[in-house]
Amino acid sequence: MSSFADLPHAMKRARMETTIRTYFDGCNEADVAKMAAQFTPDAVHYFPPGLAGPWIGNTTIGENWRRLTLTIGSAWSVERLIAEPETLQAVIEWTHWKTRSGGYLRGDEWYRFDPGTGLITEIRAFYASAPDGRSEVTLEGYDYAANGFHLKPPVARPHPDAEYDVTED
Repeated sequence: MSSFADLPHAMKRARMETTIRTYFDGCNEADVAKMAAQFTPDAVHYFPPGLAGPWIGNTTIGENWRRLTLTIGSAWSVERLIAEPETLQAVIEWTHWKTRSGGYLRGDEWYRFDPGTGLITEIRAFYASAPDGRSEVTLEGYDYAANGFHLKPPVARPHPDAEYDVTED
């Protein structure tokens, strides 16, 4: 049986992209099993300082994103994705919508993939700017609309299993 690393570049690139997009679908669906299935069991998700990271383990990653979806109305859109099959790495630009408060933040993530399985082993998250209390964390002066970025969440919120009601706030 051949490993993921032995696949032709075009197939690896397609699988890397599918894995990332399936992970984000799982995040938006608050589906822990779907998210966890995209990672190796010992995967690590790193965050900027002050955000209670890193998250270690595929199930922990899925459970934490489900919790945020159900409590703060998290939703995500993938804005850009570049996969580099030669090094088994990818980078994306994303928007994390925090629909309960009406805010969002934009950032990037760097991905590493397991050469045997093609599953995600590591994510390193970077934010467009330091969280400073603003409801919109973006690059100052960058025209997101003109550059084709999502301007609203790609899915309806609150999630059906949400632990809040929009009339609460």
